[in-house]
Amino acid sequence: MSIIITDECINCGACEPECPNNAIYEGGREWKYSDGTTLKGKLIINDGKEIFADQENEPVDMDIYYISPEKCTECVGFHDEPQCAEVCPVDCCVDDPNVRESQEELMKKKDFLHL
Repeated sequence: MSIIITDECINCGACEPECPNNAIYEGGREWKYSDGTTLKGKLIINDGKEIFADQENEPVDMDIYYISPEKCTECVGFHDEPQCAEVCPVDCCVDDPNVRESQEELMKKKDFLHL
């Protein structure tokens, strides 16, 4: 699964530097696969779609910090717990019920992001 940031977010930014995948962005900022990863050039992502690592993608949220589900691994392969949830002062980093992934899938995603 992935983590989401709920609308209770106070925009403190404590979560952003804790993410080992650079999956957390300030509201309104576009995200890229290449941000904080080893990815470069043309990529083939899970659905078979070809994209470029430096391609800017639409923000998930315009007003509050958000987590790109394509890059979130719940810190699998780095930490025992999602670090965003550990440091959030208002407990607004929670499991995303719409994105469910196994430990194996999360590890594959981590390996994809960090060749």
